[in-house]
Amino acid sequence: MTPEEERALGVELFNRAWALMDKGERTADEDAEMLHSAHASAYHWAQVGTPANRARSDWQCSRIYAVLAWAEPALHYARRCLELVEANPGDMDEFDLPAAYEALARAHMVAGDAAETRRWAELGRAATATIGDEHDRRIMEADFATIRT
Repeated sequence: MTPEEERALGVELFNRAWALMDKGERTADEDAEMLHSAHASAYHWAQVGTPANRARSDWQCSRIYAVLAWAEPALHYARRCLELVEANPGDMDEFDLPAAYEALARAHMVAGDAAETRRWAELGRAATATIGDEHDRRIMEADFATIRT
């Protein structure tokens, strides 16, 4: 497979997982497809992507596990996302750090840990406030608005 094909599959599968995640009600088969799409996308980005692509893949895996209310894997992928963001700051966009904090806040919310949810949400909201691009900032603000602390 060429790098271009890997990238195209990474994008296509990421978008498919996102579409299923946004769907109001999903069947059990759609939940499985959503999860497999996210992991397949992450695999392709691991082959040809940047640290930012890999961090965003881990963010999406964490988010999907949170949507499915599976706390441990949500926490695992949120931590991986933050590790990649912190280890590669020059490769990231302004929203990547707040997104990593959002993943940790959401995963801790699913795990039922109010103190950690609050801690990561506060860090994330503060980091979100520094995003210069209004569109990106609003997306992050909307994500944080769904986190109950």
